[in-house]
Amino acid sequence: MKRFVLAYNPVSGHAALKRKLDWIIKEFQKRDCIIIPYRTLRHNHHFAAFVREVQPDGIIAAGGDGTVHEIVNLVVKNDLHLPVGIIGSGTSNDFATYLHINDDYDAYFDAIAAGSTRPVDLGKVDDEYFINVASAGVMTGIAHEVPPRLKNALGKFAYYLRGIGEIPKMRAAHFQIEADGTPYEFDAFLFLVVNSATVASFKDILPCAEIDDGKLDFLAVKKTNVAQVMRLSTDLFAGRPVFDLPSIFHVQASRFRVTADAELSGDLDGEAGPMLPMEITTAPRAVEIYCFT
Repeated sequence: MKRFVLAYNPVSGHAALKRKLDWIIKEFQKRDCIIIPYRTLRHNHHFAAFVREVQPDGIIAAGGDGTVHEIVNLVVKNDLHLPVGIIGSGTSNDFATYLHINDDYDAYFDAIAAGSTRPVDLGKVDDEYFINVASAGVMTGIAHEVPPRLKNALGKFAYYLRGIGEIPKMRAAHFQIEADGTPYEFDAFLFLVVNSATVASFKDILPCAEIDDGKLDFLAVKKTNVAQVMRLSTDLFAGRPVFDLPSIFHVQASRFRVTADAELSGDLDGEAGPMLPMEITTAPRAVEIYCFT
């Protein structure tokens, strides 16, 4: 029988995972698989030792983007060389959404049991990896400012409410970037370096993005007028691509260096990241992710 460590966040997404735990165990038992639960903590110093002790066939991260971010970092940094599955149960589940995992859990659990995986690129800032997005600028700290009770009660809508409240206070910064050595310079409200086409719960904003091409996509919302900001917001909510809008700067590369004339803190997969300047590189096909065939 195959064995999987289920690393679950007990508080993400209305604490929904705790109510699904028995169902998950039942579904994998139906597939002749054993689930070994691991309750994630604020600091998971013993996770790697736990995984090596139980010797599973793979790891399943259950929670939001922050949980997936943490588990992927633990797997890669500790050379565990195990595929990672995702059960999206957080407020935001961008990478799981991009892979359509939440569309059909029955088929996805079949894929995990069958060992169906694909290699996936990661981004890297200093010694920290990100699986979906690195960002900095106005509004990128919203995820850290929304009170947990509000986030659990309203879900993604809490982020939208907080973001709308920031619009009147927007101040652009002057950015200088190098993309594979090519320099660019502009004023912008924020930037995103993304791995997939789903960011901040908005789907298909960047159809050209691929998670295994060895490159990342840099998007910046340039300094512009309120009308252009509203057009961008409208296209995002409508699920339309935004990379060719006049208010967007877009370039694809495997390495970026980003500096700004303001003190800006970064964000990695919704978790607090380093201050700028930021060196961002691609780690090609750095982790195996369970996915549909």
